[in-house]
Amino acid sequence: MFRYRLSDAAQRDVLDILAWTQEQFGEAARLRYEALIVAALRDVASQPDRPGSLERPELGTGVRSWHLRLSREHAKPALGIVRRPRHFLVYRLEPGLLVIGRILHDAMELARHLEGDSPWV
Repeated sequence: MFRYRLSDAAQRDVLDILAWTQEQFGEAARLRYEALIVAALRDVASQPDRPGSLERPELGTGVRSWHLRLSREHAKPALGIVRRPRHFLVYRLEPGLLVIGRILHDAMELARHLEGDSPWV
């Protein structure tokens, strides 16, 4: 399993997603979505090029995406399942480290939220 790091933007994304989920759907839904995000991070850290991940050359060298719906079965089943997750991870593998650049809603225009080959901090 690769070590992973969330960029500052990805950390803000997580906080915003979870705050919005809590506000709209309550604490139980937030806990389910939080568990789903953790499961997705673990999935891509264990195999960054796993089946279902997509190469995203238009976003930069080595950039891939992973939709959270693909990790639903790996989230904590006791919390329940997120039926229609709408977010995906955007990440790339750097030497010895998987960097999560953003966690975006699937209706967003990607190019407006990422800067290609620039470093993700």
